[in-house]
Amino acid sequence: MKEKIISAFKKEPVLSISALCAALSMLAVPPSAEYLGYIDWKVLGLLFCLMSVVAGLQSVGLFDVLAQKMLRGCSGLRRLRLMLVMLPFFTSMLITNDVALITFVPFAIAVLGAVGRKDQLMPVIILQTVAANLGSMALPVGNPQSLYLYSSSGMSMGEYFGTLGIFVLISFVGLIAASVGVKESPIAVTFESDKKLGGGKLLAVYAVLFLLAMLCVFKVIDYRVVTALVFAALFIFDRKMLSRVDYALLVTFVCFFVFSGNLGGLEAVKNLLTGLLQKNAMLTSVLASQVISNVPAAVLLSAFTEDLSALLVGTNLGGLGTIIASLASLISFKYYLKIEGAQPMKYMAKFTVVNVIGLIILLAAAMVMA
Repeated sequence: MKEKIISAFKKEPVLSISALCAALSMLAVPPSAEYLGYIDWKVLGLLFCLMSVVAGLQSVGLFDVLAQKMLRGCSGLRRLRLMLVMLPFFTSMLITNDVALITFVPFAIAVLGAVGRKDQLMPVIILQTVAANLGSMALPVGNPQSLYLYSSSGMSMGEYFGTLGIFVLISFVGLIAASVGVKESPIAVTFESDKKLGGGKLLAVYAVLFLLAMLCVFKVIDYRVVTALVFAALFIFDRKMLSRVDYALLVTFVCFFVFSGNLGGLEAVKNLLTGLLQKNAMLTSVLASQVISNVPAAVLLSAFTEDLSALLVGTNLGGLGTIIASLASLISFKYYLKIEGAQPMKYMAKFTVVNVIGLIILLAAAMVMA
């Protein structure tokens, strides 16, 4: 039993922690019908739609084909590093930071191995991780905390861009500088075989579903209609995709909704968190993200402040820093550990230095604009 619990915790640490937090909070606030009011059903519906549709597009090979086309004939180490880093930066805006890393970190490992530049694996994977975490804040669909706060706040897309746009631009410039900041050497990228798009009908289905999901994000179509259409389409055209949805993330959100809702009913906790958020909501959310990661931080702290714009900035910038600040960072770390001769301690040290530098730069920009 003990081994099963430890195994489950290692497999889904955030879900395990969120479930424990929810269970403990129930001791103070017994379950009741009010629990249903804690849950943001719109966010859960949107997450389900986006995760399933992106997984579908990934299954037909769309992202592999695009990556090959962008890198084919690439010459020079600087250009290669830049392209490998920009792939997750831009794609994460639409397919989320974790999916971007799942797709392009293995791709980078294969490409750098093929051209004999395994010495670049560590710096490139670290930069790809930073790129995915920062690029994903460009659109609400890029990561769960942005989608949640955007949906909860009722802000327009113009307000969203106005809040985070400058940080995306600074991140873009900084990542370019970091990517090309290496001694140039000639490299020719070739592929043994061309990746092909599979399932023409499925590609069309997922393209339409993705368009519907985006219209829902832009508040053109009701989320309940889109969720029903996505589920029906998957059931009819690609039933196995229903098993590939990250249900653990959905349950994690439910647990944190319950946890934060129950904490909101405890006067002492409510006063403490409200006081901290009143002093500086942005900085409080950055610090909280370093400890519990940015998605739980967004859900928890949103129950104690109306300044969701500050939380939006704080939880997105707070994805930098510790390796658990954004759980997507653990994805690339796991891929790195599978590389022969991996140096985990060295990786962690460099990862932390790069992330802290990026966080300091972006926090400085936030302070100037405050």
